[in-house]
Amino acid sequence: VVSTGLVLDKDGRKMSKRLGNTVNPFKTLAEYGADPTRWYMMSNSNPWDNLKFDIAGVKETRNKFFGTLYNTYSFFVLYANIDQFAINEQDVTPMEERPEIDRWIISKLYSLLKLYHTEMNDYNVTAACRAIESFVMDDLSNWYVRLCRRRFWKGEMSADKRAAYETLYQSLMMVAQMMSPIAPFFSELLYRNLTAPIKEAAIKNDTPLRHESIHLTDLTEVEEHLIDLELEERMDYAQRISSLTFSLRKKESLRVRQPLQKIMLPILDERFQEQVEGVKDLIASEVNVKEIEYLTDTSGVIKKKIKPNFKTLGRRLGKNMKVAAQAISKFSQEDIASLEKSGAYSLQVGDESYDLTLEDFEITAEDIPGLLVANDGALTVALDINITDELAAEGMARELVNRIQNIRKGKDFDVTDRIQVQIEQHEAVQAAVAQFGDYIKNEVLADVLELVETVADGESVELPGAVGVLIGVQK
Repeated sequence: VVSTGLVLDKDGRKMSKRLGNTVNPFKTLAEYGADPTRWYMMSNSNPWDNLKFDIAGVKETRNKFFGTLYNTYSFFVLYANIDQFAINEQDVTPMEERPEIDRWIISKLYSLLKLYHTEMNDYNVTAACRAIESFVMDDLSNWYVRLCRRRFWKGEMSADKRAAYETLYQSLMMVAQMMSPIAPFFSELLYRNLTAPIKEAAIKNDTPLRHESIHLTDLTEVEEHLIDLELEERMDYAQRISSLTFSLRKKESLRVRQPLQKIMLPILDERFQEQVEGVKDLIASEVNVKEIEYLTDTSGVIKKKIKPNFKTLGRRLGKNMKVAAQAISKFSQEDIASLEKSGAYSLQVGDESYDLTLEDFEITAEDIPGLLVANDGALTVALDINITDELAAEGMARELVNRIQNIRKGKDFDVTDRIQVQIEQHEAVQAAVAQFGDYIKNEVLADVLELVETVADGESVELPGAVGVLIGVQK
């Protein structure tokens, strides 16, 4: 016997006309669409559990998940049309010839597919939906596409650019296929649009056509040789280190466009340093720091505090909790470092012994002058926040690039248009233009970049430390 849960209101109450908490399904479908509504319901609760239905959740699903996926697809289409790129599925770049970032997202894609097969075979649709969401938003959009934008912006169709197109195309196609049972209309839209050039070529060359519908295709099989767990771990370190660094920047209100000198990483083990070394250039570029320094001895640099995790230990230790908390509070820096490396600790309270793991402790790092410190489990990041004159000038150059690009967009220039730029004389921008003028020109496709007393037909932009600087941009 299979039981199904009830659809309750957002507060967990049964829907009824008497309470006035019912939801008009036809209005919901008309406003938010059938696929986002279905996806919200399937991803939030297993069919045998009750579902607290909240319209705000449906809206969030439409905007965040479907919006993110559609924006990723639109990004692909925009540049594919500019480059007149059309996939040739019989002649794609061999995986071993693609850059590591491509091999990583394909590995994550097939790891997702492997999980998807397992969960869907067990009728666990909720876990499958959540895994797809995580891949699309965290890995594909927020990491792969963002880090690969420059590859698509390049003018010529190089082997690297072609590999980027092929990788993103494959990712979109497989995601569409996996989500098709839950979002049949949206996935069909993606499939038909992505395969249209292939069908046109097939008709022209009198070769076999692809399936007319995504719902007629066979689910892609897992290819184990494309899954590289070491590469996934390496990139996971890059994502976590970047996330911690961004959190520290936000804490200190340091703009991401402002370069900083370095981040320091206490070494967890030899493997950790080797893995981070493989992605250190990516991390440095992502968080905008000049270097990464490894710390083998954090004494005097990073000081950590420890306390018990009462959520996990309270029930286990019971009456011994108070004594255990006192013992844990006396841990030395060496004790904490040893715990982080081993991931385990045997706590003795009277005649009783408890085997604890890292989850049973809450470890935090203290900031020291000139450094901000944050940690994620055993992983710790210390950020040097001292800004030199040269770093400040480079930061302003990046701000100028951003403002000029915004003016380009406002004037509806084509992404390939060459421009001339005039910037109003101001002490806040002089060092940036003098030291990083070539960088600015290359980024905005400018043939001319000059500081002038008067800018004709300029736009006033706000810059850090300089309000109302005029910038003129012409083709």
